[in-house]
Amino acid sequence: MIEARHLRVLRAVARTGSFSAAARELGCTQPAISQQMKALEKSVDTPLVVRSGRGMQLSEAGRVLLKHATGILAGLSAAEEEVAAIAGLRAGRVRLVSFPTASSTLVPPAVARLRGTHPGVRVSLVEAEPPESLAMLRGGECEVALAFRYPQTPGSAAAPAPAHGTPREARAEANLEAQQLSAGADWSDLVATPLLDDPLVGLLPAGHRLAGRGGPVELAELAEEQWIAGCPQCRGHLVELCTGAGFEPRIDFATDDYPAVVGLVAAGLGVAVLPGLALESVRPDGVATVAVHAASGAPAVRQVVALTLPDLAEVPAVALMLERLSGAAAGR
Repeated sequence: MIEARHLRVLRAVARTGSFSAAARELGCTQPAISQQMKALEKSVDTPLVVRSGRGMQLSEAGRVLLKHATGILAGLSAAEEEVAAIAGLRAGRVRLVSFPTASSTLVPPAVARLRGTHPGVRVSLVEAEPPESLAMLRGGECEVALAFRYPQTPGSAAAPAPAHGTPREARAEANLEAQQLSAGADWSDLVATPLLDDPLVGLLPAGHRLAGRGGPVELAELAEEQWIAGCPQCRGHLVELCTGAGFEPRIDFATDDYPAVVGLVAAGLGVAVLPGLALESVRPDGVATVAVHAASGAPAVRQVVALTLPDLAEVPAVALMLERLSGAAAGR
C-alpha cells in the first residue's frame, strides 16, 4: 500500500537529488529516508531511483509516480485544510428545520449570534412540523430539527379531533393521522437539547364572561364553548386536555393559520388555545388572552427542543448551533 508519507519522501528525493539532502529538508535522518524509499519500492514492486555518480535520479516508474504524487499530496493538503477549518469553526454548514413559531422567535437571534462570532459557518433554514421534521433529520436532509411535544403525553401523540358532526369515514382518517404522528414521536435515537416550556394561552372573545378574570382559567370552565383548533398534533393535545377535564370539545373550525384563529375568536365564533410563541408573531386584536390550567391544576405547556443525531452532535458547527439555540431560549 502506498502511503502519503512515502510520497512526500519521493518528492523530496526528486527535488534534492539525494537521500541526505532529502533528510535535511524533511528534518529526519538519512537512514530513515532510505528505509521509506525501500518500503515504497516494495509496495510498487519496481525500482524508483537510479544512482548516477554521486547523485541519483528517478527511474521511469519513479517519474510516473511522482507525477501522480504531486496531485495526491496537493489534494491531501487541501482536504486537511478544509477539515481543520471546519473543526476550528472557520467553515462548516448547519441545515436547520424548524416549526413556524420557533422560526420567527428562537431561530433569528440564535443564527444572528452564530454568524456574528463565526461568519464562515453557513446556516440554512426550511420549515416543517414534527413528525415530518424528524423524518428529514433521520433522512439526512438537515443537521438540527426544532420540534415540540406535550409533557402530558410523553412518547405518544393524541388522536386529532374531528370537527363537530364529522362522519365515520373522516374519523377513521383522523385515527390514521394519529398513528402517523405517534410513529414520529419517539426520540430515543436522537440527542435532544431542551430549549423551553412554551405555555399554552387561552384566546377568548373580548366580551367573553371570563375575559376580565385576573387569574388562570380552568379548561372545565370552557366545556360548553365552541372551539377553534390548530395543527393535527396541537388539536390532538387539546382533545386530550379537555378529556382530562371531563368534556369533549366541540371543534367547529380547524386551521393551521394563527391569524385566522385570532380572527375567528375575535368574531365571537369560538375559543382557542395557542402556544405562547405563536402570539409573539400575531397581533391578538379583538381577543382576550388568559392563562390556561389543565385538570391537574398545572399550567398547560408544550416542550420545545432541538434535536440532532448522536454522530452529528459531535460536529463543531452543529454543537455551536445547539448552544446558540439554548442561549436564545434562555434569554427570553
